[in-house]
Amino acid sequence: MTTRTRREMIHFKRPFHLKGVGRLLPPGAYEVITDEEMIEGLSFQSFRRVATMIMVPGAAPHQTSTEMISISSVDLSDAQRDDAIASRE
Repeated sequence: MTTRTRREMIHFKRPFHLKGVGRLLPPGAYEVITDEEMIEGLSFQSFRRVATMIMVPGAAPHQTSTEMISISSVDLSDAQRDDAIASRE
């Protein structure tokens, strides 16, 4: 099975929550990593998402570590939508 990994930076203007992360995350830039696998047997190239992870700062104050947390792409989209709405107000 052929797989690929996509990386992108997303930005939040306000503090936000994500399911699976038990704390409020600060505004800023976050790297999102998406793993996809090729769907076999089609006459064209097509991929399906198999995992989405976000890199978040460590929980302790003044900590320089980063955690990679597996999240739902739907939860991430919801958080981005909520941030965009709140930023307009």
